[in-house]
Amino acid sequence: MANSTRTDKTATEKKGAPLVRASKAKAPRKSVNGPLQFTPYKLKKSEEYMNAEQLAHFRKILQDWQKELGEEVDRTVHHMQDEAAIFPDPLDRAAQEEEFTLELRTRDRERKLVKKIEESLDMIDNQEYGYCEACGAEIGIRRLEARPTAVLCIDCKTIDEIREKQEIG
Repeated sequence: MANSTRTDKTATEKKGAPLVRASKAKAPRKSVNGPLQFTPYKLKKSEEYMNAEQLAHFRKILQDWQKELGEEVDRTVHHMQDEAAIFPDPLDRAAQEEEFTLELRTRDRERKLVKKIEESLDMIDNQEYGYCEACGAEIGIRRLEARPTAVLCIDCKTIDEIREKQEIG
């Protein structure tokens, strides 16, 4: 009987206390596309894979992502300059140092991602984008929209991950 539309009165309602119901606030919807905001490419019948229109679509996605990462780097630099302070308490200094270390680690990952984005943009310029580096098969529009820097088709990536697991384990 865990029905959310109960009509019977609770003890507090019977005593005359006002009924306060928690509203079911909807969580903000996350983009289907993750942090990147773009309209998914609509494939047309008998359309050639990686035609000029598709390449332009992915170029825009990659350039927007690159710009967003650049802005994040600028925010980090300003944050670290603004927040840099000499704390007399060793615990406060350690907390600030840890925060800066985490930010710098994140920026280092993003720096590596920017390099991959630049490589993907070069592949677009050379008409090599969208094809698996290992087997030459098409990577696929949806996979590239999910991971615009992908260089392996899903089959080769799966084999690569299995091989990696075996080496580690």
